[in-house]
Amino acid sequence: MTYLLPEDQLDPAAFIARGKGHLPGHLGIIVTTLERHLVEGHFEIVATHHAPNGYLHAGALVTLADTLCGYGTLANVPAGATGFTTIELKSNFFATALEGRVQARATPVHVGGTTQVWDCEVTHMETGKRMALFRCSQLVLRPKG
Repeated sequence: MTYLLPEDQLDPAAFIARGKGHLPGHLGIIVTTLERHLVEGHFEIVATHHAPNGYLHAGALVTLADTLCGYGTLANVPAGATGFTTIELKSNFFATALEGRVQARATPVHVGGTTQVWDCEVTHMETGKRMALFRCSQLVLRPKG
């Protein structure tokens, strides 16, 4: 298969740079692994990740998972497509933390020419606790006409 992004563009540092000035950069998301069928990354919990209720904001976990799944989707967009968009996402939350590192591992469930489905497990690095499970469905976009 031929991809929109060639193998030499699957560089974690390039995707970290891509996130600067956008939500992934503001949350401090670091991509550590970027392969066609595996994306891993993390962020260090800081006070701005906390919700007003004193817990880790669920949106911080969703953003980490959605970012990694999105980067994995982009790595698998076929040549001739113009990109992708999220059509559905779901999250289950199991634990919270106020400090430490939140890490995540995204893997594809389905990579097709029209849709992709990705799962992401989010864990707390120091405790090993599963914090969330995330699934998203992506629509591959094609040129009009």
